Amino acid sequence: MGLLKLENLHVALEDGTEIVKGVDLEVDTNEVHAIMGPNGSGKSTLAYALMGHPAYEITEGRLLFDGDDVTELGADERAQRGLFLAFQYPHAIPGVTVTSFLRSAINAVRKARNGGTDDPIAIPEFRKELLAQMDRLKVSRELASRYLNEGFSGGEKKRVEILQMAMLKPRIAVLDETDSGLDIDALRVVASGVNELVGPEMGALVITHYQRILNYVKPDHVHVFVDGRIVESGGPELAEKLEAEGYDPFIPAKAEA
Repeated sequence: MGLLKLENLHVALEDGTEIVKGVDLEVDTNEVHAIMGPNGSGKSTLAYALMGHPAYEITEGRLLFDGDDVTELGADERAQRGLFLAFQYPHAIPGVTVTSFLRSAINAVRKARNGGTDDPIAIPEFRKELLAQMDRLKVSRELASRYLNEGFSGGEKKRVEILQMAMLKPRIAVLDETDSGLDIDALRVVASGVNELVGPEMGALVITHYQRILNYVKPDHVHVFVDGRIVESGGPELAEKLEAEGYDPFIPAKAEA
């Protein structure tokens, strides 16, 4: 069984509108799955629901992580178990520096995995790891002392999201349209960061509208997502077909036209 397993997952908004309409999916470590779909198909809703966003309710089905049912767990508990979401539009947090944010997040995970007892990372160890990862991901060192995402460019925000992933070392990373708004150089840096982290310890679910990021992050499995459902799954060749033909063949009304 995959480390992350979705069983007949249905997700609704707070007003009861159903957006995700029965998704079955398994993602394991050492795998890259891509979910590709047109705008408005429910891709971001699925990402938020996986992470436990309170505005998105799982109304039917189950979400399993490492064999445990985590459907009712909060976002913090899911993160502590090793689930990570890189946002399409990362929020700024005035007053909290990148360094402070990362240390707090790492220490929260360490505490949870130590049975609820504080186990803070040693500052020299943290600083060494942070600087090494910043250099590797081409994140300017001066960003470490700035407030998280405040005044950052689009590319800087996305690199800092991948920096968080590199520091937290999740077991499954969900990337929600991480490629949007990136120039080609930033896209390559972000993609190389993902590629280096995917392996025996981590798997990735890449959610995207365009095939562009998949030129750099090679998926093992591609799933076409239309109207809240996975309508077709295949290998990397499916992404190329989407790039060539678009989504129309997978949208029922247009396929029949």
